Amino acid sequence: MLDPKKQSATTITHIVEISEEGGTLKDFLRDRYGISSRLLSKMKKKRQILMNGEYAPYHTRIYRGDQIEMNFEEDPNSYPSVPMNLEIAYEDLDLLIINKKPGIVTHPTQGHHKDTLTNGVVDYFQRIGLNMKVRFVNRLDMNTSGLLVIAKNPFAHFDLMKQMQEDQVTKSYLTWVHGKVKEDQGMIEEPIYNPEDSGGRRIIDSRGQISKTGYRVLRRKENRTLLNVRLYTGRTHQIRVHLGSIGHPIIGDTLYGDEGEESFPRQALHAFSLEFFQPRYRKKIQVEAPMPKDMEAL
Repeated sequence: MLDPKKQSATTITHIVEISEEGGTLKDFLRDRYGISSRLLSKMKKKRQILMNGEYAPYHTRIYRGDQIEMNFEEDPNSYPSVPMNLEIAYEDLDLLIINKKPGIVTHPTQGHHKDTLTNGVVDYFQRIGLNMKVRFVNRLDMNTSGLLVIAKNPFAHFDLMKQMQEDQVTKSYLTWVHGKVKEDQGMIEEPIYNPEDSGGRRIIDSRGQISKTGYRVLRRKENRTLLNVRLYTGRTHQIRVHLGSIGHPIIGDTLYGDEGEESFPRQALHAFSLEFFQPRYRKKIQVEAPMPKDMEAL
């Protein structure tokens, strides 16, 4: 069980229960907390795993009442720190979830060195005294708004990535599409392929990765429909490709919609809901971000 008095963003302290005793320290860290062999090696070199207040080799047997302390502190990213007005939707010891505004790049690139969300999170971590790297769990296109998850330590990042691989994370979006969608709900299961020299534009092609998107109609207007979309796989541009493939491209999406689309300054796509298990406490968490004003106006 977790010791409630000895928890922080960089430290997990666990008291061994009778059902957990008998195995090695390494097996416990790998099986109970999913710590990878690579991370275990790094932590071993830095002596960041303690048992009962002292360094213990990984082959040490653990018994009921032993106190195991994992310290994940590390050197932070070298990205520039830039103050930014972050809209925090949820935060705990392991996670920071931000409601991203449209038009903001997530990671620094050749054309964006100091105006990305990463720069803002580096600044935020410094202000709260957190000496850790910025690790994004999910991704959003520059012009997509909504929930972005940042893990505050490598344990939380590994755990949430594993949850995604095992389909334990529910990701839902709101989007306005062109035309009236006839069916109240539906499922799109088409492979998505990234051709060479396509400029990043994905297509439906049998050579692509299996992809699955569900949708439900929330509102219909004369020439557009508001959908609640759920991702069952996580391919790049998946929602944009799939909805375009059924004749209902996202409003404002110049890459997968009508060429020269100017009715909306960005793709009308918003990541509004995430549901997952909190990595440390294993409690189910649901976080929502309301539809932004520009999409409400549609």
